[in-house]
Amino acid sequence: MSEQRTQPVRIVNVDVESEGQRIDNFLTRWMKGVPRARIYRAIRKGEVRINGRRCRSNDRVKCDDQVRIPPVTVRPAFSMEASDEQITDIQTRILYEDRGLLVINKPAGMAVHGGSGISLGLIELLRQARPQDRQLELVHRLDRGTSGCLMVARKRAQLVMLQNALRARDHIHKRYVALVHGRWPASREQVSLPIQKSSDESRRRLSRVVASGKPAETHYQLIGEEGPYSLVNAWPVTGRTHQIRVHCAYLGHPVAGDDRYASRSQLNLDLHRGYSRLMLHARELVITLPDLSLKVASESDINALNQ
Repeated sequence: MSEQRTQPVRIVNVDVESEGQRIDNFLTRWMKGVPRARIYRAIRKGEVRINGRRCRSNDRVKCDDQVRIPPVTVRPAFSMEASDEQITDIQTRILYEDRGLLVINKPAGMAVHGGSGISLGLIELLRQARPQDRQLELVHRLDRGTSGCLMVARKRAQLVMLQNALRARDHIHKRYVALVHGRWPASREQVSLPIQKSSDESRRRLSRVVASGKPAETHYQLIGEEGPYSLVNAWPVTGRTHQIRVHCAYLGHPVAGDDRYASRSQLNLDLHRGYSRLMLHARELVITLPDLSLKVASESDINALNQ
């Protein structure tokens, strides 16, 4: 059994490299071995303080802020060592690389980070594969079942720049390709339906279309039909949890293989047709920033969903 240890209360100063980081992400560096659920609970209960004041999980720290790190009892997490095969595979999935950024073709079924019973996510695997990169951080996330283009920053400054651009919605555009149930109308090119996060009986994270939800907009384009399915392009304008999946399901066209939003009969049809994964792929990434202009794409549309 792993030996438990208690971390004392600490007051840490925010350095220049951490300027603008969300407090929940900042805490993961200082509370290693502590589950993220425990970190969020500490924030909610007021155990975490920024300059003596309570904070929320999405508050951002500033240089020279003083952050109170609460006392917690932790058990050192089991750290899985990546196999040579895993390291080789993740290296071959690098679609783009420069001094500040990696774009990875994430495989379906791989979580972007460890936690909740997952000891080795994509970011942990990548850190083992590239020990020379000491500041690798996820710029954004993809659902575990979704494959495709994922940005990983190699430097803190690049992380901040790209995350600010994502929030601004003007300079980073992501195109997904999805195989959905039924005949998608060619005339349906824009979907604006508010989304609210919730959970089901087993506490799985879900999102729903409700009038009181947050604005969510997705643009679509019909590519073609594949038997009882349609292949569509999807460009999310906003970035709500499960946005593409929720919009498609609400309109009666759930993504094939979606075990959260498709019906049991639809999932049975998917399995019969050989679709055992979520048929959603982040196909293309376009960045048009003053200091970074690029277009990265993975496999062709139909091949991408057969990975």
